[in-house]
Amino acid sequence: MCGIIGIVAHSPVNQALFDGLTVLQHRGQDAAGMVTCDDGRLFLRKDNGLVRDVFRTRHMLRLRGNMGIGHVRYPTAGSSNSAEAQPFYVNSPFGITLAHNGNLTNAAQLKDEVFRSDLRHINTDSDSEILLNVFAHELQHALQRCGKLSIDHEDIFAAVAAMHCRSRGAYAAVLMITGYGIVAFRDPHGIRPLVYGRRQSDGETEYMVASESVALDALDFEMVRDVAPGEAVIIDVNGRVYNRQCAKSVSHTPCIFEFVYLARPDSIIDKVSVHKARLRMGDYLAEKILRVWPDHDIDVVIPIPDTSRTSALQMASALGVKYREGFIKNRYIGRTFIMPGQKLRERSVRQKLNAIDLEFQDKNVLLVDDSIVRGTTSAQIIQMARDAGARRVYFASAAPPVRYPNVYGIDMPAARELIAHNRSEEEVGDAIGADRLIFQDMDDLEEAVRRGNPGLKRFDTSCFTGEYVTGDIDRGYLKSLERRRSDAAKINRDSKDSDIIDLHNDH
Repeated sequence: MCGIIGIVAHSPVNQALFDGLTVLQHRGQDAAGMVTCDDGRLFLRKDNGLVRDVFRTRHMLRLRGNMGIGHVRYPTAGSSNSAEAQPFYVNSPFGITLAHNGNLTNAAQLKDEVFRSDLRHINTDSDSEILLNVFAHELQHALQRCGKLSIDHEDIFAAVAAMHCRSRGAYAAVLMITGYGIVAFRDPHGIRPLVYGRRQSDGETEYMVASESVALDALDFEMVRDVAPGEAVIIDVNGRVYNRQCAKSVSHTPCIFEFVYLARPDSIIDKVSVHKARLRMGDYLAEKILRVWPDHDIDVVIPIPDTSRTSALQMASALGVKYREGFIKNRYIGRTFIMPGQKLRERSVRQKLNAIDLEFQDKNVLLVDDSIVRGTTSAQIIQMARDAGARRVYFASAAPPVRYPNVYGIDMPAARELIAHNRSEEEVGDAIGADRLIFQDMDDLEEAVRRGNPGLKRFDTSCFTGEYVTGDIDRGYLKSLERRRSDAAKINRDSKDSDIIDLHNDH
C-alpha cells in the first residue's frame, strides 16, 4: 500500500504535491519522495520518513517546476532503505520518473527479462523500478519502430499496452516524461485505486492524479472520474488530455480491503463512498449479532480508533445499545498495521492507545475493529479493556477472518503471521482473549461495498478467501514471498543494510 500523486499546472507544484502527499500519509509512513520538472530539468528529493520530515524548506525551494509527481511508501517488497523510496528515474528515453502503488506478481521474471533482453540495469529490489524500466523499454521500442525522435500520445499508449502484456499483478502508477507531461495507468483488474481531477486557476485548467479522491478535495480539484482498469490517461504540459483503454481484456476487481481499512473514509473509490460502505458494514454486522446472538448482554459498543468508528457507531444504533469512546489515541504514533516488524507493532500499541477506565468499569463491552490481521493489537487492547475494569470483553470485526497472504501490495506476506490462518473463529477468539468473537460474513462485506456501485460485480478478496484474481499465484510463489517479506526477513535485511552508505540519499 502506497500513495501516489501527479500534477500538471501553470504555476509551481511543489507545495501542492507536498499538501497532497500529506493528505495521503495514511497510505504509507515509511518514506516519501517528490520529483518536479522545470524547463527540461528534473529535481528530485526522497528519503525515509514522514512527508513533513523529508521535505524541509531548503528542499522545497529546489523543487522547481509546474509539473511533478510524488509518492508515500510503506515497505511491502524489498527492504526499507531509502534507495527504494520513490519516485524512480531512468534517463532513457527522454528521462522518465515513476511512482507506483501495488505489487507485480511476476517481478522476478520481469527483472530477468529487463536485464537479459532489454539490456537495462535494475539497482534495487523494488518491483516499481522494474515496472518503470519495462515501460521505458517499450516506449523506446515504439519510437524505434516508427523511426521517430520525438513522442506523441500514440507512442505512449502503445508502450502502456505492451507493458500490460508483460506485467502481472497490481499496479496503479503515475509517470512523468520530461518536457512532455504525466501518464496515469491502472492494471487490467483495477486492484489499486486511482482517480484524476481538474481545477481552474487564473483561467487555466490544471490536472491532478491521486490514489484517493480526498487528495483532490484537499487541493480544490474537482474529481473527473476513476482511471478505469487497463486505461491510460495522458496529460501533456499544455493541458491536453488523452485517454485510451490499453489492455486487451479487463476484469474490474478492486481490492475490498481498501474499503475495510486502507482508504480514508472521506474518499470515493470506484464510485463508492468509503464512509457509507463502512456504515453498511456496521449494519450487516449488527444484523448478524441479532441473528446468532439474540439474547446478547452487551452494555456498550466501543470502537478501536480510528478506522472502525463509522461501523461501530452504526452497530450501536442498530443494536440499541450505548456507543462510547473508550480509547484515547496518540496522534503521533503511526498505524501499527503498516509498521515493519512485529516487535515494533507490539511496542506501539500501548504507546498509541490509552483506555478511559470509566467507560469500561463493570460493563460488558463490545470492542469493534475494522479487521484482525496478526492479532497483536487485538489481544493487547482486549487486555487493556480488562485492566480498565470491564466485566466481559466481546470483539467484533467489520471484516471476515484474514487467513491468506496478500500479494497485491498490502503487507500480509506470511500466512503463519496471520492469526486466523488454520484457525477457526472460536480458536481466534481464544487466541486474542475475547469472551466472544464475531466476524463479518464475506457475502455481507461484498454487499456493503457493492450497494454503493452495483456495477462492481467482483472484488479482490484474496486475503479472506485465498482466491487470487490474477490467476498466477501458486504455493511456490507464496513460499517465495514469505521468505522475502516476512517480519524475520525484514529484520535480517535491515540489519545488513545498516552498514551501507546510501548514495541515493539527497541530503
